[in-house]
Amino acid sequence: MNFFEKVYSWICTTLNSIGTFFVDFYQEFHHVMIDGERYKFIIEGLKNTFIITLGALAIGVVIGIVVATVRTSYDKNKETLMLHGGIGYTLLSVLNAICKFYITVARGTPVVVQLMISYFIIFAAADSGVPVAIFAFGINSGAYVAEIFRGGIMSVDNGQFEAGRSLGFNYFQTMFYIVIPQMFKAVLPTLCNEFIALLKETSVAGYVGVTDLTKAGNTIAGRTFSYFIPLISVAIIYLVVVIILSSLVGKLERRLRKSEH
Repeated sequence: MNFFEKVYSWICTTLNSIGTFFVDFYQEFHHVMIDGERYKFIIEGLKNTFIITLGALAIGVVIGIVVATVRTSYDKNKETLMLHGGIGYTLLSVLNAICKFYITVARGTPVVVQLMISYFIIFAAADSGVPVAIFAFGINSGAYVAEIFRGGIMSVDNGQFEAGRSLGFNYFQTMFYIVIPQMFKAVLPTLCNEFIALLKETSVAGYVGVTDLTKAGNTIAGRTFSYFIPLISVAIIYLVVVIILSSLVGKLERRLRKSEH
């Protein structure tokens, strides 16, 4: 057998092996996913993952705005309030201490532990784990969003506060109408990245019986005793979603940079 015959034989063997692999892969995929309509677990899991992520982000944004407003108000007005004293300074100091404690606890303990405490202790009588998961992930996300917003508020020039006061706004009106809209524009890309991170964090929701995307893959694997197809499918879906979201965040950042010019 000469050189060309060896090369031809190797190419034929390789192509045959590739063809056999794809045939076997298709048969395995059909057995694991299509038979018994087990792919519906993936669809349900993906739906629950998005519901939990969007709900938790909404809660996190609300908590983040409140906590960031309290903390920045304390940092910016501490010296003035100390000079005047009174109940205003005491109340803001207590609220700031509560917010700092909340951020420390939420960021210092694993989210899966917070999830299990919420499900097995706080909401032990809950019929569904999805609302509990939204609550737990929302509380956890709120701590990170609060620090994102606090950094955004602190980056707004103090002249914006003075401009608001010159228009007759009080401190909170200035924050609501002038500072917070500018803050959102500054932190929007970072907030979108927090959304992506939160999407992946929800993969532990299965600990409390929620059929999220990861739990769906484990359920299929447990029923078919085949782990390759379900887990690879879950990983690919997460990867595709994250790539799409990352692409959207990139376009958003470019648009924001153009609007600044």
